[in-house]
Amino acid sequence: MDTLEAVRRTRVIRHVLALAGEPGPWLPDGFEVIPQRGGGLDERIAAAMWDAYTSLPVPIVLIGMDTPQVTAGLLEAAAEPLARTMADAVFGPAEDGGFWMLGLRRPDPDLTLGVPMSEPVTGRAQLVRLIQAGLRIHMTPELVDVDTLAEAARVARQAPATRFAATLAATLGAPAELEEPVMAAAMAPVAAAVR
Repeated sequence: MDTLEAVRRTRVIRHVLALAGEPGPWLPDGFEVIPQRGGGLDERIAAAMWDAYTSLPVPIVLIGMDTPQVTAGLLEAAAEPLARTMADAVFGPAEDGGFWMLGLRRPDPDLTLGVPMSEPVTGRAQLVRLIQAGLRIHMTPELVDVDTLAEAARVARQAPATRFAATLAATLGAPAELEEPVMAAAMAPVAAAVR
């Protein structure tokens, strides 16, 4: 929910959620929902970006749902280089070797298809793909994405005013440094069409 609220508060022309299944009452107002397509995560990312772009050809910033500490300001700062044509891509590395955000002025499925996902080299492989395509890349701050209870506790401490932090505290109390997975590799891509 925190991620969706951050996206909803961004000043962009369109908010799109690529969703597997049907939206529920949890979805904030102001989102266009498109079906999530593809098998692997690389295919779902490529399809979400392409589908959002082809229906309105403006730059796209895509994030997953596993960074509840993200803010509207951080997303707008990431989108600005695309909107001002100062960059062709924006890339948000994740601490675990993946990435939390990818933005493209003109999405191309070849930029993500075949990138190994959910591996320690995912972020590097995605960044190399962008570099090899000759894109001007703007880097965003590195964030922790939530895959374990230890990461969940760290993110909750970084963003104590979030629903995520409140839910974690209510569910688990003060979690210790645990290493159990709390999220599957599923990612619900959220795209914001940049003005």
